[in-house]
Amino acid sequence: METLVNYFETIPSSHRALILAGGITFFWLIEGALPLFNFKYNKWKHALPNLFFTGTTILINFLLAFLLLKTSDWVVANNFGIINWLPEMPLWLYVLLGVLFLDFFGAYLAHYTEHKVKPLWMVHLVHHSDHKVDTTTANRHHPLESIIRFVFTLLGVFLVGAPIAIIMLYQSMSVVLTQFNHANIKLPRKLDKALSYIICSPDMHKVHHHNLLPYTDSNYGNIFSIWDRLLGTYMELDREKIVYGVDTFPDEEKNSSLKELLKQPFQGYRKPTNLEELS
Repeated sequence: METLVNYFETIPSSHRALILAGGITFFWLIEGALPLFNFKYNKWKHALPNLFFTGTTILINFLLAFLLLKTSDWVVANNFGIINWLPEMPLWLYVLLGVLFLDFFGAYLAHYTEHKVKPLWMVHLVHHSDHKVDTTTANRHHPLESIIRFVFTLLGVFLVGAPIAIIMLYQSMSVVLTQFNHANIKLPRKLDKALSYIICSPDMHKVHHHNLLPYTDSNYGNIFSIWDRLLGTYMELDREKIVYGVDTFPDEEKNSSLKELLKQPFQGYRKPTNLEELS
């Protein structure tokens, strides 16, 4: 565990880039071999706007990274934050709790808030308006959302009291897990279900991308599934019944246009239709 912590404490930028690019490449290839849905699409054309948003996310996080470092240095120097206030514990547990709580503040809470606050939902809509969810959808976030997510992560670092090694480990795990659970892959149902008790599995997260409520407002987790299960936002839906997108923004051509996606947060507020309203 000490070796792992030491590695992530000084992880080179090139290694972080390799984790991102390697994850996309790996799951891209797996999608071709074990697809959940046999999309009839030009995979590269579909990927272009998503990869553009991946680039803007990287840029924004790079420009703001010094804030994470300064905050982390401060909480460590002042013994501040949840994991530093707990009784002394083994290093593995300290790291696990650090990643677990960062996942809550930086992913679950951020995601939940984006669905509940109208202006934030319109920003987050860019992510949900993908009609062909695959591993490139993982980082399909409007630049404004990248900033919003960063603020929540920064809040998490402050409240959790995370040292830089735990932050880097969390971010690396977040990148890979989000690529995994967005990937258009078909795992055996029993395996996917077993994974969903610990992490956010592909079938579990795909429910969140269904185009109707209440499924759209469920399964907010990124790395761990514990927060959805504990806080009552976990839902299941047969993967064969999932329809991607948002029914109130049904134009797939516009939802595939980079120009239109950049403008999407500034359109009128429209939430997905609730299934109860259709019955």
